[in-house]
Amino acid sequence: MSAAANSLRGEAELCVGDRAFVLRPSFAALVAAEAELGPLFALVERAADGRLALGELVGLFWHCVKDRPEALTREAIGEAVVAQGLAAVTPALRVLLGQILSGQ
Repeated sequence: MSAAANSLRGEAELCVGDRAFVLRPSFAALVAAEAELGPLFALVERAADGRLALGELVGLFWHCVKDRPEALTREAIGEAVVAQGLAAVTPALRVLLGQILSGQ
C-alpha cells in the first residue's frame, strides 16, 4: 500500500477498492494530464463552473497517481469515482486544482 498523502506536497488520497492511492500533482503528471485534457487553466475554469466532465476528472486522477502499479487501470479509477460519488472525491480534486493554481 502507498504511504499516506503528504498535504504539504499538495498530495491527496483516492480509494480504489480496498487500497488508498496517493495523488501527487508532479510536473510530469500535470504535463501528461495537460497533453490529454488541454490547458490546465481551462480545466480549472471548467471545474469552477461545474463543467468538468467525469472523464476529465478521472484523467487527472489517473495521471497524478504516484507510483501507479501496473495492475491499476484507468477504468478501475473511474469505477471507484462512480462508486464513491462525486461528493466523496471532490476533496481530492480540490487539492489537485489548488496545487495547479498555487503551486508548492
